[in-house]
Amino acid sequence: MNRQLLKDKLSNLSLSMFRKDFFGIYHGSLSAKIESNKFIINTKEAVFDAIDENSLIELYYKQDYRWKLASIDSNIHFNIYSQISDAKFISFTMPPFTTAYSLEHNIITPKDYFGYKELGSIDIVSPKQFDDWYDRAQSEISYYFQTNKTDIMIIRGYGVYSYNRDLHEMAKKLSILEKSCRLLMIDNSYDKIYLD
Repeated sequence: MNRQLLKDKLSNLSLSMFRKDFFGIYHGSLSAKIESNKFIINTKEAVFDAIDENSLIELYYKQDYRWKLASIDSNIHFNIYSQISDAKFISFTMPPFTTAYSLEHNIITPKDYFGYKELGSIDIVSPKQFDDWYDRAQSEISYYFQTNKTDIMIIRGYGVYSYNRDLHEMAKKLSILEKSCRLLMIDNSYDKIYLD
């Protein structure tokens, strides 16, 4: 795929996810592997509803000056790309219903048809303490993906890491997850109101 087309796809997905509140103004990350030792990722200053040529940066696996301009999640993306061959696209999002649901639960078991069929049950991972999470995240996230043979990781109170070979499949899975968590939260609040 040519680079400009790929950047356009990342920009379009970024805008769509921003509109659904999966990304904040400067919060989140989105990347694509473009060669065996190179990937594109958003910059630190990226505004996710307006990703353009200046908001994306190409990084080689060997760190150079460009890494200072890139997303703070770059090392996490690098570890996933370098250890998981199926990872062609990676996102870090903070979908509000999924993140909120993760605060009070240890597992997500969708009750809706699409969530059940597409996702099954997903464990929620505790980051333990937040103080040193970014120091641990780069190794713990890729390790989790490898040992659990999954392409989605929900981290309590932090957000969702996901990877896929196909950009649209990754977005679809995140969207289904968010809808399932929203339905679970509505169902739980209904139970509290009418069963208490």
